[in-house]
Amino acid sequence: MKRLLFPSILLTAIALFSSGCKQPEAAAKGPAMQALPVQTLTVALAPVAQSSDYVATIKSRRSVSLMPQVDGNLTQILVKSGDHVRSGQLLMQIDPHRQQALVDAQKSTENQEKALYDYNQIQIERQRKLFDAGVISRDALDQAEQSFQNTKAGWLSANATRKSLEEQLAYYSVKAPFEGVVGDIPVHLGDYVTSSTMLTTVDENKDLEAYIYIPTERASEVRLGLPVQLVDNDGKIVESTSVDFLSPQVDSQLQGILVKAPVHSTADILRSAQLVKARVIWKTSPEPVIPVLSVSRQGGQTFVFVAQKQPDGHVAARQIAVTLGDTVGNSYAVTSGLKPGDKVIVSGTQFLVDNMPVMPLG
Repeated sequence: MKRLLFPSILLTAIALFSSGCKQPEAAAKGPAMQALPVQTLTVALAPVAQSSDYVATIKSRRSVSLMPQVDGNLTQILVKSGDHVRSGQLLMQIDPHRQQALVDAQKSTENQEKALYDYNQIQIERQRKLFDAGVISRDALDQAEQSFQNTKAGWLSANATRKSLEEQLAYYSVKAPFEGVVGDIPVHLGDYVTSSTMLTTVDENKDLEAYIYIPTERASEVRLGLPVQLVDNDGKIVESTSVDFLSPQVDSQLQGILVKAPVHSTADILRSAQLVKARVIWKTSPEPVIPVLSVSRQGGQTFVFVAQKQPDGHVAARQIAVTLGDTVGNSYAVTSGLKPGDKVIVSGTQFLVDNMPVMPLG
């Protein structure tokens, strides 16, 4: 009995030792990592504009600063800033009483000269008839002719002076030279104004232009027909236009080249003297684009996750550093790091790590 017991114990020990060795090996392998379902987008080329943004000033091709041509006190201001006025509309009135008195006095002088001229015109006709009848001498007729010419000249001179004074009287009424919008009015009722006083401005809020100064270092790229986009504060394009004027000179103070682009937007969008962002498009070329949501940032570096098939057949998320260009709608242009055909992951990127198994859904 003792001989049979020892072999049994030995076999049992060997079996236990074998099973103990296999358990840690199975535990070391553990369960395989489950692939994360993700949405992907194939990188494609799209036209991307290479542009620069500048501050542009909107100006009217018809804009005038109104200054009085006479001196005096303002007695009426009939408009306010922002009013839309028609051509010839009365804007302001300068006290005309002194000038009106001069006009009235000159009218009296003119009437006197006219009465004398009319009298001498009758007289000269009589003198000519008397001369023809041999009643008066040639010398008497010549004197009568001279008197008539003098009174005629006096009347014409008085008439011209009266008209000149009346024209000056019109200067006391400040009127709109054309239809437009009234600008700032820095003067007040009762102010004494002179020919150097700024009264206001009138801008025709059509045929507008965008004035843009391009830095001299880009002088070689500036040309007529260069596309320009006017952009509002929200980044929305309010008008697409192009350069139609290029200054031959460099502005010495700004060290820039003035270019102009026509603006056709209505007054409720753009106004004269308004500052807007002007995006000058230097050229457009095809570049890879990716959605904004696919881009992650870490430590100042931008990167995306790309779904790549591995040699063993499974698909892994690979972290790729990229260099971004301009935005195109809700996408970024990519200048380096990706190529057309790459499968960029656009969902669940916050859960991804490099080389993590994924299951592309599209």
